[in-house]
Amino acid sequence: MTGDNVYDALTADHDGTDARWAFGTGFTDALAGVDTAVPDGVDGRDLGRYCEMLGDDALVLAQRLAQWCTSAPELEEEVALANIALDLLGQARLLLARAGQADGTGRDEDAFAYRRGPEGFRNVRLVEEPNGDFARSTARLLVAATWRLAVFTRLADSADPVLAAVAAKGTAELAYHRDYAAAWTVRLGDGTAYSRDRMAAGLAEVWPATAELFTAHPVERRLAACGAAVDPADVRDEVTGVLRTVLEAATLAVPDPPPPAAPAGRDGGHTPHLAPLLEELQRVARAHPDATW
Repeated sequence: MTGDNVYDALTADHDGTDARWAFGTGFTDALAGVDTAVPDGVDGRDLGRYCEMLGDDALVLAQRLAQWCTSAPELEEEVALANIALDLLGQARLLLARAGQADGTGRDEDAFAYRRGPEGFRNVRLVEEPNGDFARSTARLLVAATWRLAVFTRLADSADPVLAAVAAKGTAELAYHRDYAAAWTVRLGDGTAYSRDRMAAGLAEVWPATAELFTAHPVERRLAACGAAVDPADVRDEVTGVLRTVLEAATLAVPDPPPPAAPAGRDGGHTPHLAPLLEELQRVARAHPDATW
């Protein structure tokens, strides 16, 4: 462990003697050595639910991106998408571990990932939609990464030091995710007529799901009031501004804002697409519940 306090263990770079293949991986206990006491003035159950929300967003999108392995247009893109998925998986691991500590249940990240059905997941519905073609997945990643980066940038000042440390580490990764998706959006949108049409179609398919991203759940409102979370309505202008800049560079029309939507995914209301995704994710763990490796 390095640095002046235990939270540096979550953010510090590591030399070759302590290398980790992806952010958050390599720990026996994702929060080993970290003081996980809930700060004064913060409700532990709310904090646990909030970390569960953010962790589920990352876990489900990581699984979707992993499905591009062997299917991406180029080998280089398979590697890039796999690395983005690993970044998100690492974020999910830390956030879900924090959720189990904060809510008092003591559940670890595996319990959250493998032992809940679709109704127990708290992710936004954007991340569970099928991949579609490469343009549609690019549009989804652009929106998701831009939104998540705006949230994490603010969470780096969270009243919960564990969440703040996870967010501070995640911002560098999310900036790369956003820039990767933005570069492909411009490349496709400002490319051939065919690639432009595909990118425009992918954006149109993804755009309706963005409404949920900016609607605050009661848990988010309560935690934002005590400085532990971010009200997603506060990042709307930043996110839409970034997306507008990218889409204009891609010579694509900026879609009209979708009608407001309740944060249904945060309360377990999902599309029919989540159940088969989780079946794929959880199959081995459910078939061998006591296995270790």
